[in-house]
Parts: sequence; C-alpha cells; structure tokens
Amino acid sequence: MRRKAVIMLDGGYVKKYLEDRLGKFPEPGDILSICAKDIMEHDRLKEAELLRIYYYDAPPFEGTSKNPLSGEAIDFGAAPNMGQNKSLMSALEFEPDVAIRRGKLKHNGWKLGKRALQNLAKKKDGKVCPKDLVPNFTQKGVDLRIGLDIAWISIKRIADILVLVSGDSDFVPAIKFARREGMRVYLLGPAKGISMELRQHADLVLEPKTPRDPARTQRKTKQPDGSGRNEKP
Repeated sequence: MRRKAVIMLDGGYVKKYLEDRLGKFPEPGDILSICAKDIMEHDRLKEAELLRIYYYDAPPFEGTSKNPLSGEAIDFGAAPNMGQNKSLMSALEFEPDVAIRRGKLKHNGWKLGKRALQNLAKKKDGKVCPKDLVPNFTQKGVDLRIGLDIAWISIKRIADILVLVSGDSDFVPAIKFARREGMRVYLLGPAKGISMELRQHADLVLEPKTPRDPARTQRKTKQPDGSGRNEKP
C-alpha cells in the first residue's frame, strides 16, 4: 500500500520564500510547483500518494485607519498587494486537492517601523514623523489551525507523512506530537530560514529545487540599512 502524504503550507512563509526565490509575488502555479517538484519528486516522497495540500493564511485587512500623527486616513483595501493576496487565495481554493484554512488579520493601531527605530538614535531632536509610523497587524488563528490539523491528522492516521513548509518554532510541540503518533515529519526550505529547534524535531529537511532569482539577491545586498526584505526564509 502506498504511503499517503499531506503538505501544510504556512501562507506567509511560503509567499516570502517564493518572492525571495522568484523575485515576484507568487501565483497559484508557483505554489503548486513547489509542492510537485520540491516536495513530491524528492526520493523520500516520489512513491507516496499526495492526499491533500493545506494552505493557511489570513485574508488581507480591508479597513481604514488614521495615522495618529498626520491624521491622514489610510485605506488598506486600496493597497497594491491587496488584489494579489485575495486572488491568490481564491484561485488556490478551486485547485484540486487543495484546502484553504483562513485566519484573521487584526489591526492593532500603529507602531514605529524598523527603519524609524534604526534612525531614531541618529536624530538629534528625537522627533518622530508621520512616515515613521507603520500599521501594526497581528495574524490570528493561522498557527492554531495548523497545530489542530497536525494533531487531527496524526490521531486519525489520515496520512503517513507530513510535510510542513514553515520556519516557525511555535510548531515544535505539534510536530513532536505527530512523530510520537508514528508520522514522519519533513520540512521544506533553506536551513537558515528554519529555526534550529524546528529542524531538531523533524525527520528531514528537504532542500529547495526552485532556483533563487539572482537579480533579487543582488537587490537585497544593496540595502544594508534593512530596507530590503529580511524576514525568513
């Protein structure tokens, strides 16, 4: 009997992972491609049957809020990436053997951005400008849904292999539970983009096959002030 595998995609991590490698916002085909090529074509998985792909993300925030310093009303629904994120989730929802798990994005006021914090010490007057503030968003329910699904799949023995595409150490208890229940747990991603603790409790880390975009790597090296993307992976 062929072993069954499920793939769990942490949407926020996957989008950063693919943007870093492709140099563009990912399309549904890009996400399905890493599932097929980077994961299911691996020697450990090519004889396994893919049962389902689970994609976890929070839809973008579409409300408005005023910058507390300038008083300017910001319409987050008009943000350039709003349509891209909505289209991505909607399109994936209609793909065969793909299930979408939606969390929520909560707006918790405003905070100083990274560059503002870095530059604040350089300002002799210590004043904060309106452009120094960025919206403070908190993602709710995504990690919880991933953890619950890992536990449910493990207990019910719905699959034999779990492939988690995330770098968050918060999932350590969940994958430890899955392994105790007899599942094999694999991770996907560059080692530096996955927490050491998460790697320690996985059976294997699959190396990416999707090539990195040279132009994007070059652009990142030109931004030592932190203005480029420096999140994992």
